[in-house]
Amino acid sequence: MAKALIFDFDGTILDTETPWYEAFRELYAEHNVELTLEQYSQCIGTSLHLFNPYEYLITDCGITIDRDAFRARVHEKHAELMRNELVRPGVVSFLDSAKAAGLRIGLASSSKLDWVTRHLDRLGLASYFECIRTADHVTHVKPDPSLYLQAISELGIEAADAIAIEDSPNGAKAALAAGLHCVVLPNKITKLLDFGTITKHGQSLEDISFEHLIRDPSGFLARAAV
Repeated sequence: MAKALIFDFDGTILDTETPWYEAFRELYAEHNVELTLEQYSQCIGTSLHLFNPYEYLITDCGITIDRDAFRARVHEKHAELMRNELVRPGVVSFLDSAKAAGLRIGLASSSKLDWVTRHLDRLGLASYFECIRTADHVTHVKPDPSLYLQAISELGIEAADAIAIEDSPNGAKAALAAGLHCVVLPNKITKLLDFGTITKHGQSLEDISFEHLIRDPSGFLARAAV
């Protein structure tokens, strides 16, 4: 029987990732550069260490642009696209069910704290989470397990008693490395990524039985048999 749910944020609670990719891809096209999903996937669910979409046009393509102006336009386009995004299906129902069942509820995100809390407040979801761990709290973000290890420590539970809800390969790898069970529910963009041996469980939390998951989390294997 599970004792806690720990949610990822970007792409899991709210699909911020597809609008980011679409915003960057549109602005890259203005410079006749194609931004492939393979390139962009290197920064989904993790830091910009392997691929920095704000710098790529300058550092790799040799295109002279104003960094600040480019960043501002990306954020403006992202904000425009985000106006059409809603909380992913099944999230609120799962949060309500977890709260009613007395489960501990946490959040572990590779994004900055102010980004996460701003959206949680806007969506009216902040009160569900008793523990929030973000890039501000760790040296290394996902796929490093530190975020999840900090979350279970703060919640006072063992890893085997917690279930992570994730949407990306990097997030799932972090949860598994920390010893958590993990339910993987890709969004429109992450479903196209290479999950390797990691099992995907559906399109949203609407595809998952809360009671079944909590009663037998081991039945939702996050890693397929090799």
